[in-house]
Amino acid sequence: MNLSASSSSSLLSSSPSSSSSSTTSWFSGIVRGRSDKSGSIKMANNSVASDPSGSGGPVNRKNQFHGVLFKYGPKPVQVAFKTGNYKQQVIFIGGLTDGLLATEYLEPLAMALENEKWSLVQLLLSSSYSGYGISSLKQDAVELDQLISYLINKEDSEGVVLLGHSTGCQDIVHYMRTNAACSRAVRAAILQAPVSDREYRATLPQTAAMIDLASTMISEGRGLELMPREADEGAPITAYRYHSLCAYMGDDDMFSSDLSDDQLRMRLGHMSQTPCQVIFSMADEYVPEYVDKKALVERLCRALGGAEKVEIEWGNHSLSNRVAEAVQAIIDFVIREGPKGWDDPWN
Repeated sequence: MNLSASSSSSLLSSSPSSSSSSTTSWFSGIVRGRSDKSGSIKMANNSVASDPSGSGGPVNRKNQFHGVLFKYGPKPVQVAFKTGNYKQQVIFIGGLTDGLLATEYLEPLAMALENEKWSLVQLLLSSSYSGYGISSLKQDAVELDQLISYLINKEDSEGVVLLGHSTGCQDIVHYMRTNAACSRAVRAAILQAPVSDREYRATLPQTAAMIDLASTMISEGRGLELMPREADEGAPITAYRYHSLCAYMGDDDMFSSDLSDDQLRMRLGHMSQTPCQVIFSMADEYVPEYVDKKALVERLCRALGGAEKVEIEWGNHSLSNRVAEAVQAIIDFVIREGPKGWDDPWN
């Protein structure tokens, strides 16, 4: 990643990969009505996303983003990159191993959001890149709340839409359950590729033995100690995080096909108070072949309280092969569910 920055703006150049301080005293209560989005949308291959041109936009040329790089929290890793200078923001939250420019649809999404007077914010968390193994959903939620607090206090935000990719979907679900003060500024949520880490990792030969080891370590009070290297070749991982990702009903286990409807509602039902869209890749390589994807996404949307369903035919996990459909679905939802002009999220 090549990065050059001035005191107020930066130019970020990179190749995309495939794959709280909360202020509460001036928040007033907010009551959100249940969003009844039981409709289903199937995106066709010929959907076209907005594609403005010209160097004045957020993307100068392929893989070069113009915007502002800023710190939103006290840790060195807590930086975010914002394209577009608007008071409504889409916050992208990547999955395991992700960081900036995690998916190929972010570039055209930034341009399409520019057309609609929205900013795109990509954040780095303590769990970004190889940090996921020594972090947790709880820590991610604290840092996400710090980012939204920054946007409220420093950018005069009029509301945000959260866009999660892969394990970023678990972050959104967990964050909204915390009912943190700044979560009241979340006007809608998009879950792109909400898949089960547990079901995928169950296909790996070492997983069963490693789950037993993680359980033993946790029972001995060693949950924050690191697992053997063969547990996860991607990064150092604690017994707690391994168990969270791989064990039945672990903290990260939210989207598994073998969870009952009651279990899914227990884990996802609180999202019914937030307009929600599920974008599911029908050829997701991280979903085992035995899983009925159509049935799963239907059950997830129902457990979420009637979320809008978008099925991307032949789409892979990161939708790198269906970029236009992904952007079109996201933009349509943001325009429909996001704040309209000044829409005070706290009143």
